[in-house]
Amino acid sequence: NEVLQKADIAMYAAKDGGRNCWRIYDPSLQQDAYESMVLTNSLRRALEHQEFSLQFQPEIRLSDRRIIGFEALLRWNSAEHGPVPPGKFVPLAEKSGTIAAIGEWVLREACRFSRRLHDAGCPGLHVAVNLSPRQLSANNFPEVVREILVETGIEPGQIAIEVTENILIEPMEDSIRKLTELRELGVEVALDDFGTGYSSLTYLRRLPVSILKIDKSFIDGILDDPKQAEYVGFIIDLAHALNLRVVAEGVEVNAQIDKLRELDCDAIQGFVFSRAVSEPAALRLLQDWTEVP
Repeated sequence: NEVLQKADIAMYAAKDGGRNCWRIYDPSLQQDAYESMVLTNSLRRALEHQEFSLQFQPEIRLSDRRIIGFEALLRWNSAEHGPVPPGKFVPLAEKSGTIAAIGEWVLREACRFSRRLHDAGCPGLHVAVNLSPRQLSANNFPEVVREILVETGIEPGQIAIEVTENILIEPMEDSIRKLTELRELGVEVALDDFGTGYSSLTYLRRLPVSILKIDKSFIDGILDDPKQAEYVGFIIDLAHALNLRVVAEGVEVNAQIDKLRELDCDAIQGFVFSRAVSEPAALRLLQDWTEVP
């Protein structure tokens, strides 16, 4: 029984390693499995205990350096474990099946924030929400979005759904159908972390996206590596040829802004302007700054 239990732990470690590989049991794997189990149990109660919150990172248009929207980012401050990073709890939420309820909560709260932006005199701003492949696989997902839009009283164009290329692991036709329903409704769809997954011209042409977000890993090298800058420029030109708006993520210094403007990038996100902040701080950003310093 003990051998089988340890083999099972090694098997799950292999699955976490990307499948199609192997792992040898190590006592540390058992500790990791125990910690994951404890965290998962706490995660199941986090919504009920109101332990989740959203922070908002602004998106800046380069042509006039104005805030044109925010990305909503989920945070978990556990009563038992303190702040837990998203990279740790989001995969657990995916595995445990709690991601659907958590994702619906995130979407509803982001739409409520969008409504407050509208009421504060900023109707043109959008709020972006990251979408889990498991959420998209739910048959009623487009209907859930419609219901939340009606409930919060915002226009579909005030919300953006961000998907990553790993949705292509799911049944492709089903994903395209649901995303197309959202686009026809008027919701913006963005392809996030572009270049880090299953990038393909075929996929890019078929997915009903209107925004392409270039991953930070590509932006980091544009000042020191001419080839990297050339590659980013190619992505931007390709996106524009497909009538997509381009957002560069993870911009940290002003020199990167200058380079991205030279490459004709449309918008940026990153620490150069602001980290993700609380809702009151996001509203103050709109009041205090009309453009990036």
